Amino acid sequence: MTADLIAVVLLLAVAAYACAGGTDYGAGFWDLTAGGAERGRRPRWLIDHAMAPVWEVNNVWLVFILVIMWTGFPTVFQTVFSAMWLPLALAVVGMVLRGAGFAFRKLSSRLAGRRLYGAVFAVASLVTPFFLGAAAGGIASGRVSVGTEATADAWSNPTSVMFGLLAVAATAFLGAVFLAGDAHRFDAPDLVGHFRQRALGALAVLAALAVLTLLVTHQDAPYVWRGLTRGAGLVFVVLAGAASLVSAWLLRRTPHAAARVAAVFVVAFAVIAWGMAQRPYLIPTSLTVSDAAGAPATLTWLAIVTLVALVLVVPAVALLYWLDTRGELRELTESELRRDGSGPSTED
Repeated sequence: MTADLIAVVLLLAVAAYACAGGTDYGAGFWDLTAGGAERGRRPRWLIDHAMAPVWEVNNVWLVFILVIMWTGFPTVFQTVFSAMWLPLALAVVGMVLRGAGFAFRKLSSRLAGRRLYGAVFAVASLVTPFFLGAAAGGIASGRVSVGTEATADAWSNPTSVMFGLLAVAATAFLGAVFLAGDAHRFDAPDLVGHFRQRALGALAVLAALAVLTLLVTHQDAPYVWRGLTRGAGLVFVVLAGAASLVSAWLLRRTPHAAARVAAVFVVAFAVIAWGMAQRPYLIPTSLTVSDAAGAPATLTWLAIVTLVALVLVVPAVALLYWLDTRGELRELTESELRRDGSGPSTED
C-alpha cells in the first residue's frame, strides 16, 4: 500500500516537472524561433522578463523525482540510469548549458556574446526535453529491464522518438500559452497575438503527434497502447483531449489565468495517462511497483518526509507564482532605487 502511494507521488512529481519545467523549456523554443536580432527583439525581451523571477525554482520537482526514485524504488533507479545513461546525460548537459546561457546572455556587454549565449540557451531548451522524452519512450516500449545494457536501441526506437517530439511540442505549447498571458500582463498587445497564434499552432502539432504516438505504440509498445485505450489510461487520455479543446477556445479569447490552467491540465493529464497505462508496472512487463519497492521501513519514512516536504514546498512555490503574476518580483529601475533612498548617493 505504501509503495503504491509513493508511486502515485512519483507520477504526480513527473507531471509537475513536465508542466513547470516544460513552460521554461517552451520559452527557450520560442526564443530559438523568434528570428533575427531586430525581428526577435521584442519576443526575447518578454521571455527574459517573464522567466527571470521563477525559472530556477522549477528544478525543485526534478530533484523531488530523483530522490523519490532513488530512495523508494532503487532497482528502477539503477535500471533506468544504467540503460539510459547517454540520453539522460545529454539532458543534464542541456540543463546546465541552458541555465548558463540564460544567465550570461543578460550579463554580456557585447552583441556577439549575447547571440552566442542566447543560442546556447535556446538550443539546450530543445535538447533537454527531447532526450528526457526519449528516455521515457524507451521505458514505455519495454526495452529496459533489470540487467539491460546501454544500447542505442533503448532510446532511439520509434516510441522514444515520438515521446521526444511530444515532449518538445508540449513544452512549446505551454511556453506560448504562458508567454501570451505575460504579454497581456506587461501591456504588450502585439506580443499577445504573437504568442497566441503560436500556442494554437503548437496545440495542433501536439494533437497530431499524440495521434501518431498512439499508432506507433500499437506496434512498438503494445502494453502501453492497451493501457491508453482502456480503463484509467483512457479516462485521462479523454481528459487531456477535453482540456485541449478548452485551451483552444480560451486562447481565442483574451489570454488569462484560465487559459494557463487549461494548458497545464493538457500536459498533466497526458503524463498521468502514461503512468496509468503502465500499471502495475514502473517498467512495463519487467518491474512492478511492489517488486521494485524498497524496504517497508524506508518507504514509511519516505512517505513522512515527502509529506513534510510538500507541506513546506508547495505553499512556497504557489506564493512565488502568485507574486510573479502580480508583478511583485520585477526588477527595480535605477530611478525607483533612488526614489526609495536605496540607490547610490549623488552627493559628494
